[in-house]
Amino acid sequence: MSRRVKAWERSRGRSRLSRKSANREVKPRILIVCEGKRTEPNYFKGFKVRTMNVVIEPAGAVHTSVVDRALALMEEDGDYEEVWCVFDRDKNRANPSDVALFNSAIEKAKSNGVQVAYSNDAFELWYLLHFNYCDTQILRSDYIVKLREIMGTYKKNDQSMYDKLEDKVDVAIRNAKKLYRLSDKNDPANADPSTTVFMLVERLLELE
Repeated sequence: MSRRVKAWERSRGRSRLSRKSANREVKPRILIVCEGKRTEPNYFKGFKVRTMNVVIEPAGAVHTSVVDRALALMEEDGDYEEVWCVFDRDKNRANPSDVALFNSAIEKAKSNGVQVAYSNDAFELWYLLHFNYCDTQILRSDYIVKLREIMGTYKKNDQSMYDKLEDKVDVAIRNAKKLYRLSDKNDPANADPSTTVFMLVERLLELE
């Protein structure tokens, strides 16, 4: 083989690598900013999204701060195809004003083009809906009790939670949609129980 042919093949190989690198660079990204540092991020990391790069940011903060964090990240790097916030109602009975804060956080997100996957009252409601339809208000701690009764064991920050629930996700989506249809869309803070996590889950499933 001549040196010229070898050089051409090396050049062609570099071109392929350049094209692959360019493809990686322009692959669209979706940003998911989570209230929790482990529970929600561990769950969403289980999705096998191939058509977009999923960036998961654990905010470790309450709803209003989660939205602020998302907006700050958009300001720093606005190159996101979609941005989602994931947070809970997380009732604070000692502070009645948290009702307004929850609703305003959702409105602030939407007015800035950010989509919200909220849970009222806890993210564990989404887990429970994989097994049972639940339309009764219960304490946050009771979600964990019920999950342990059904699953035998439940750890809040379980890294394999997505895998454990994957085959029941259609049931959860159906139950969550039913709850959402019956909830007050204008006052999500008082729509207990309800969740829009199914919207984000459906989106991620579309991208697999």
